[in-house]
Amino acid sequence: MQLYAWLAIILPLIGIPLIWAGARINGFLRNTAAVAFPIMAALCALRLFPLLLHPEQLPLESSRIWITHPFTLEIGILLDPLSLILTLVVSIISAVIAVYCLGYMKGDPGICRFLMLVNLFIGSMLLLVLANNLLLLFVGWKLVGLCSYGLIGFYYQDDRKYWIGGPPGEAPLTTPSFCGLKALVVTGVGDLIMLGGILILYGYAGTLNLMALYHTAPVWFPEMARNPNMVILVSFMLLAGPIGKSAQFPLHEWLPEAMAGPGPVSALIHAATMVKSGVYLVARLMPIFYIGRWVADCPDATIFFTITAWVGAITAFLAATQGLVAKELKKILAFSTVSQIGYMWIGLGVAGLTQTTLVAGTSAGIFHLISHAIFKACLFLCAGSVIHAAHSIYIQDMGGMRRYMPRTWLCMLIAAVCLMGVPPLPGFWSKDAILLAGLEAHHIPIFIIAIVTVALTAFYTTRMVGIVFYGPESRHLQDLQKKSPSHEAPAIMWGACALLALMILALGLGGPWAEHLLHHNFTLNLTETLNLPVNSAEPHPFNYHLLVTCLSIGGILAGAIPAWLLYGSRKISILIQPKSVINELYVLFWRRWYIDSFYNRVFIDGTLKFADFIALRIENNFDTLLHRRLPALVTENLPNLFLRLKTESENFLYIGAYLMAIIMATIGFALWH
Repeated sequence: MQLYAWLAIILPLIGIPLIWAGARINGFLRNTAAVAFPIMAALCALRLFPLLLHPEQLPLESSRIWITHPFTLEIGILLDPLSLILTLVVSIISAVIAVYCLGYMKGDPGICRFLMLVNLFIGSMLLLVLANNLLLLFVGWKLVGLCSYGLIGFYYQDDRKYWIGGPPGEAPLTTPSFCGLKALVVTGVGDLIMLGGILILYGYAGTLNLMALYHTAPVWFPEMARNPNMVILVSFMLLAGPIGKSAQFPLHEWLPEAMAGPGPVSALIHAATMVKSGVYLVARLMPIFYIGRWVADCPDATIFFTITAWVGAITAFLAATQGLVAKELKKILAFSTVSQIGYMWIGLGVAGLTQTTLVAGTSAGIFHLISHAIFKACLFLCAGSVIHAAHSIYIQDMGGMRRYMPRTWLCMLIAAVCLMGVPPLPGFWSKDAILLAGLEAHHIPIFIIAIVTVALTAFYTTRMVGIVFYGPESRHLQDLQKKSPSHEAPAIMWGACALLALMILALGLGGPWAEHLLHHNFTLNLTETLNLPVNSAEPHPFNYHLLVTCLSIGGILAGAIPAWLLYGSRKISILIQPKSVINELYVLFWRRWYIDSFYNRVFIDGTLKFADFIALRIENNFDTLLHRRLPALVTENLPNLFLRLKTESENFLYIGAYLMAIIMATIGFALWH
């Protein structure tokens, strides 16, 4: 079985040079290599699926030690429920996206570079999730970040038609090269801090092997806890990387700008790779801090789970409010991704706050990761098709597009309803499982924030679908129909969307079975393999599950009904008065809570001003002093000095000889030493 895991990593990497070689011959060979290797990687991953049906055989580890001195360098893979689930999600969704890319990028002059980066992205993400140690995981982690930089800034020549932001006159526009650099810098900050946390772990544990870290944590974790606040510091440092990669508050502002890349890039980053890596790493580190809290009895270890849960709750709410007013189609979906990743963080956070919610919180968070990967990939691929047909990124330039793109409309509708959490689609099962875990952990404030976010999600999703597909045709679209009528996307594009829509329906029908399978796998992995202490849930005076379901459906109706009346059927309208509360909230959400403006003002403008101050006030003044004023001072005053020596002493020649003798003696002494 380990061989299939190795092949899943290696095959997309093999495809990179073959894509380049095929492009030198003809486009067919290039395209064949671009999709064949991701598909083969997905088939290898599917070959590992039976292990999830028999979790008693896990974990399986295959490694090779390359260096033993001065430290051990190990290259290996780890197969456990977490890595297997992520491998299946990454490989299958990425393979579908790779097929879609052929239609979307057809005719683009940079298609070869694009397809090579996509394959590297897939291979790097699989390396990340299958690595058996934190060092190898970090290698895949950085490669994923590098690929995202190349794909987000794919249109690095910054042609005007690829700028995002706006609409013009309402908000500033941003170039693709700036967007790629922003993603690289923001995530890089988190990565650097996380690397420090990994090194501290190694200093105490003496190993970076994941299974060794788990099994020896009861020994080395108390040693780390003896240093005041060390556990808190390590918790913050290790979470910095996932916060950046998963675009969680306060490092979340790079992801909306990631929309500068081509449509398939957005699907790849949001559904299968980049942002999921942060969720994966949090889930991977959870057992260490759970052992620290409930085995080593270190209360400071709770901070890891508290930060995770609250960061997720704050991010879910903040991003959802921004999605309410966004006007770019892909940016609405980007804010949705940030918000839904926050739900996953809530599930993983509450998992460690009590001894009764470990399995429930973990399985709920990972289940939402699976369902989100499918419906968000479908949404982004459909959005790419719509943008291609409308020749605009703004939803106000669309309207009534279901009559031109019925297949795309149906696929996007299924995915949107799943995003809202409507039963019986998988978004309902996974989101309700997270809400239930939060309620059972008795974290009422987080539970309330999550319920409010359900209503916000239903509102912005209904608004998006209503304006794009059901509203009246915009003037832009009417003018476009006269020149080149919009039409359904090519079969290779809508076929990929249809496949994902069918996967949504299938997972929805099998939702309870999938939830049970995940719960069973994580129960065996966490309680038996890792021997983590777990208590049974206390009996409740009323049915928590029924309460959560009613509140969830109520939140969906509270958000979807007014949004449909406003933007779908257009039966009601609202006039926002200046200086009203609604107008103030609209401006606050439109300005993204002024967080992005603050970062630009402090970190970008502040850095540029500081650089100007250093260059103009310090470096220029120092250069003037060293190269202009000082030489002039010496050349002007040296003759006067010798003149004074000559007038004040009749023995000037003797003084000159003495000076020369001293200089020669100093030089000789220096050469001798």
